[in-house]
Amino acid sequence: MTERAPENIGSGRQLFVDDHWIAKIDGATRRLQSPIPRESVLRGDRPWDHDSVAFLRTFQDGDRYRAWYRCDAVSAPKVMNPRWSAYAESQDGIHWEKPDLGIIEFEGSRDNNLVWMGPGANMAPFRDDNPDTPDAQRYKAVVRDKDVFAMASPDGVNWKLMQEEPVLTDRPFDSFNVPFWDAQTGRYVIYTRGVDGTGIFKGGVRWIRRATSPDFIHWSELESIETGEVPDEHLYTNSCVAYERAPNTYLMFPSRYVIEHTPDPTWPHGNGVNDIVFMSSRDGLHFDRSFKEAILRPGLDRENWHERGVYMETGILHTSSEEMSMYASDHWRYPTTRIRRYTFRTDGFVAVNAGFGGGELITHPLVFEGGELEVNYSTSAAGSLRIEVQDAEGRPIPGLAMDDCPEMFGDEIEGAITWNSGATLSDFAGKPVRLRFALKDADLFAFRFRPKGS
Repeated sequence: MTERAPENIGSGRQLFVDDHWIAKIDGATRRLQSPIPRESVLRGDRPWDHDSVAFLRTFQDGDRYRAWYRCDAVSAPKVMNPRWSAYAESQDGIHWEKPDLGIIEFEGSRDNNLVWMGPGANMAPFRDDNPDTPDAQRYKAVVRDKDVFAMASPDGVNWKLMQEEPVLTDRPFDSFNVPFWDAQTGRYVIYTRGVDGTGIFKGGVRWIRRATSPDFIHWSELESIETGEVPDEHLYTNSCVAYERAPNTYLMFPSRYVIEHTPDPTWPHGNGVNDIVFMSSRDGLHFDRSFKEAILRPGLDRENWHERGVYMETGILHTSSEEMSMYASDHWRYPTTRIRRYTFRTDGFVAVNAGFGGGELITHPLVFEGGELEVNYSTSAAGSLRIEVQDAEGRPIPGLAMDDCPEMFGDEIEGAITWNSGATLSDFAGKPVRLRFALKDADLFAFRFRPKGS
């Protein structure tokens, strides 16, 4: 097995979005999961958003889900820049309301859900959980014109620019630029549009850049994310999030723009077609691209088969204990423009899968806290999962060996592992161990150590 110094994970949940934990694998493989399409949740059904709804940013805020989106009304009279920002909220992530906020006048009325009409567009808000942030700036956002501007709000609906000058000027920014407070590093982070190489018309590709800031005003120099040796592909919007259920896990859902494939040569807005890919990172700069296939395809709907036909929106909502909801725009540039909900199993972006013949996975050495092992797994009726705890050298620990572990079968998000010997896992907390997973017709999504009985 590959040798590596033991890593202290405490009680943090560990996903298999990359091969970070895999020291040895036999008869099993990591498989990218596909989201399940659900209902359409937002449509362009108001005079100020009937031409498009897109670039959604959503998160849970207390007992409700909140969302901000760009809306277009290019046919509205006397409008110089029709790309506005509007607000919606929901109790369940499925049924969304567009409340009349009374903030901005549109065609003589304030009965609308608009929150920003410029300068700038493509507003990307987030709740700022920096403990040093004053309540008057509890919500922050960026908008982009040619440059990027910083915004703040006490409530998420009444917004002001934090200063008249832009905070980022190293163009291009003509996409959805995503900022957030990163609790793991104690800094603000932004992922922006960029170009990798000498420009998209000189052999380069559309790409994604990152910068960090201590105060949301002064930013580091933008640098391109790294993805290792992968094909030169155009990556457009990024939809990056820090995944809250697993520390130091950053997930990204870029729009992959394939300019050489044009399903309809008569399409008036440009060549190409796009889908959504999946990437993950443990430091926010170096991203794993082991999955080259799409996580979301345009699908059977022909109105998604054109340039920028689908975009994954930004944010992951835990709409039940078993389900995560994400959102994607489709029918872009059509009168039927809308945002659709998609669901994943909780933590279920990637599974370690073994078929009926069985397979095994052994982790690198780790140090944990707690007294109980929790796993997110699924088996068939005939399938099973068993787990062995080994010392750092790969020797089974007496009482926690594979023969001591009963076959687990079923489907659980937070299943607790026990051993027939009654051995106490907490006796090994703080000591280097390895985990050996034996799977048969089963999927393994995540594991963590937790206090016994929690």
